[in-house]
Amino acid sequence: MALLESGEMYLETILILSQRMPSVRAIDVCDELGYSKPSVSRAVHLLEDNGYIRIDTNGAITLTESGSAIAERIYDRHQTLTSILVGLGISEKTAAEDACKMEHYLSEETYTAFKDHAKQFGAK
Repeated sequence: MALLESGEMYLETILILSQRMPSVRAIDVCDELGYSKPSVSRAVHLLEDNGYIRIDTNGAITLTESGSAIAERIYDRHQTLTSILVGLGISEKTAAEDACKMEHYLSEETYTAFKDHAKQFGAK
């Protein structure tokens, strides 16, 4: 199943939270994204049903191999695009917000071209 932007955002958020805290629960995702508990609960269960995450009996969420691969790809795009935009003189806040929008829609070809071009000029 191909994920939409929202699914990618959830996986990326779970990845980021798992780097900051020992255990990630749905309420942590709610707090991080500012979404309602019912919305996050539905999304989390869809991600679990499709094999992207596991939820243990205590409610702790972990990424599966396929979920982790997607989350890491999106997070890498976010970091790289933010770095490129900051290098162009855009404020960190605006760069991060714009990168978040771009990371889901750029083709792999375009993203790779951006990344290769940025490497030539000392960006990430």
